[in-house]
Amino acid sequence: MRDQIFNNQSDIADFRFDESVVAVFDDMVKRSVPGYEAMIQMIGLLTRTYGKDNSNYYDLGASTGATTLALALNNKRANVHFVAIDNSRQMVNQCRQNLDDKIDNLEVICSDINDICIENASIVVLNLTLQFIDIDKRADLIRKIYDGLISGGALIISEKVHVDDKNEQARLTELHMDYKRANGYSELEIANKRQSLENVLLTENCETHLKRLSECGFSASTCYFQCLNFASFLSVK
Repeated sequence: MRDQIFNNQSDIADFRFDESVVAVFDDMVKRSVPGYEAMIQMIGLLTRTYGKDNSNYYDLGASTGATTLALALNNKRANVHFVAIDNSRQMVNQCRQNLDDKIDNLEVICSDINDICIENASIVVLNLTLQFIDIDKRADLIRKIYDGLISGGALIISEKVHVDDKNEQARLTELHMDYKRANGYSELEIANKRQSLENVLLTENCETHLKRLSECGFSASTCYFQCLNFASFLSVK
């Protein structure tokens, strides 16, 4: 279904992953996030390298299940258990509907990812998820993931990021707006969605992400992909 959620002049509430968003989410993210399909493809390819036999693959903030599906389609290991977690009941229902007949050994859980336990993991993914977590809770979540990863396991993060230079950030923002315009969003839709996300999606710069990953125990982290103001990070335990 085509995303037209913000195509009206009504009062704009803070963004929520409710039933209306779930219905158009796949269209929304593809038309709003530059490089989204490349992000998913790269997560799949990294799974081939870092996935381990007899381990768990976690998709934290799984939404409708696209990332979980990429993990499964690219899995080359034996006895792998897939765990997809989201705190939106509507998202969880859609994820189950999308994946139940496509992935064996799948568990879809409705929970706050801050409350779940990470165990025996060789792959953990936060794909456009960390940006919706309170900034003061992010380090605790990353430490928990690090502790739950087995040796050689990988944490993969994709995020909207910003740069500190105001002029450079303004250019990135305008390019992002151009991307949305090219994908059919009106000026009203762009402005309304930006207002809706203002207090919900809290970005950080790449240096902050890499510093946190190091402080949480990862000795090797890199920003391996960036398209405009969206970046992906790989950390290996």
